[in-house]
Amino acid sequence: MRINLKDRNYVGVFGVLVFFVILLVLLNVCIGSVRIPAGDALSVMTGTSKGSVNSRIIKEIRLPRALAALLLGGALSVAGFLLQTFFRNPIAGPFILGISSGAKLTVSLVMVASLSIGFSMGSFFMIAAAFLGAMMSMVLVIIISNRIKRMSVLIICGVMIGYICSAVTDFVITFADDSNIVNLHGWSLGSFSGTGWDHVKVMSVTVILMLIAAFLLSKPMSAYQMGDVYAQNVGVNLKLLRIGLILISSVLAATVTAFAGPVSFVGVAVPHLVKTVFKSSKPLVLIPGCFMGGAVFCLACDLIARTVFAPTELSISTVTAVFGAPVVLAVLLKRGREEKL
Repeated sequence: MRINLKDRNYVGVFGVLVFFVILLVLLNVCIGSVRIPAGDALSVMTGTSKGSVNSRIIKEIRLPRALAALLLGGALSVAGFLLQTFFRNPIAGPFILGISSGAKLTVSLVMVASLSIGFSMGSFFMIAAAFLGAMMSMVLVIIISNRIKRMSVLIICGVMIGYICSAVTDFVITFADDSNIVNLHGWSLGSFSGTGWDHVKVMSVTVILMLIAAFLLSKPMSAYQMGDVYAQNVGVNLKLLRIGLILISSVLAATVTAFAGPVSFVGVAVPHLVKTVFKSSKPLVLIPGCFMGGAVFCLACDLIARTVFAPTELSISTVTAVFGAPVVLAVLLKRGREEKL
């Protein structure tokens, strides 16, 4: 069986992405206020070293955080790709369309309400609250997109939805009395800090299940990319496909927001970069490609957020915006030139 040149290119790119994922996880584990030699870190992660101070730092703080950045970064990127496929719009993404802000709003409101009565929310409850907010924002965006076909107006409407949700969230947090609620301000800016193994387990199960669901839709998604008429002619149920894309992307975006707050531009920038690198739009290739690309992007950004101005830590959205916003601008400019032609 021969492997053609394009398949070799895919294997090579996936190999590079795997290498950078492993490298960045190791760097995130080793670099911090306490520098840990790579050999010691590998010994801890393989289970051959136990009981030391470095072991506790890695197992209790750095490794869960690195895995959270890997999982949530990949999830956000895949969510962005699914939304871009649904809207047939290269700028569609959870943050740009206000979906992450809607999830942030409901999580904040539920947190405020639960903490005021002394109730601590579990992980699944947070995801459910975030999913509700994400779906509310998604419904608004879909209603607007059905009435307005221009990409620029859709983006502006999404940004306005995000601003409204963020304003309400900031208002609630600002006037909260409980000190624990006031500390939600840090979460509302986006951060992977404070992640524990219980969180990692929940986000792993949720993300893996959604990735499997996305893979199952890869074939009808390929047909959908060719247009509604073509998809219907090959037997794709467009209504079910669209519902599936909405639900999967909303759950992924909700999971990210529930655990890390809103993370900006990853869902737009990374899918575009991955498409450029793979030179393909096949969902079967881009779903794992976007996941690994999002993992690399967020691991690198989290490392920068923790170390560049240490001991001060930047919010993850600040760093992702610095690297992601130029990509979004490049896509907009390219799209503008194409429309003129």
